[in-house]
Amino acid sequence: MGHGGNVIQELTTDHREVEEIFGRIEALPPGSQERKNLCDQATIELVRHSVAEEAYLYPAVRRHLTGGDALADKELEDHAKAEQIMKDLEGCQADDPRFDSLMAQLMSEIRSHVTDEEQNLFPQLEAACPPDALMDLGDKVRRAKKMAPTRPHPSAPDTPPANKLLAPGAGLVDRMRDALTGRGKESQG
Repeated sequence: MGHGGNVIQELTTDHREVEEIFGRIEALPPGSQERKNLCDQATIELVRHSVAEEAYLYPAVRRHLTGGDALADKELEDHAKAEQIMKDLEGCQADDPRFDSLMAQLMSEIRSHVTDEEQNLFPQLEAACPPDALMDLGDKVRRAKKMAPTRPHPSAPDTPPANKLLAPGAGLVDRMRDALTGRGKESQG
């Protein structure tokens, strides 16, 4: 998930990639192990994306937008809800009776969040921020996603500076766990 461009282009491309994964999940039959594999893949991408937004996008929203504190706080609440659902999903197998319900909740939460960001927050940020600042934020977001955790950590701090200090360590531990278990590989087969 490193695409180039300014912060809005980077994050919008992330949104499209996650939506593509959601579409693939919806096309598979309930109970399919591939649904769980894709859920893990979506979780990895969503956690990286969220960490980057929390570290760089939302502080910029607070700094540059009138009413930015309220906007950023609302987005952080959305992240907290989604992160808790992802944590619950992490403990489910594809044939768990809760899996489909949790997956539907996650997709609904993320789709609502994406719509809000793309139709409300991003246009305001684009109007308020100079182009070079948006490009700089894009670079910072790409770097943050490379170091970010790959598993949900609902109790971790979500605002700077604590989130910037803890995310790289959690990210390293998560990536090691993923490598050992094969989690997040598109197909286990």
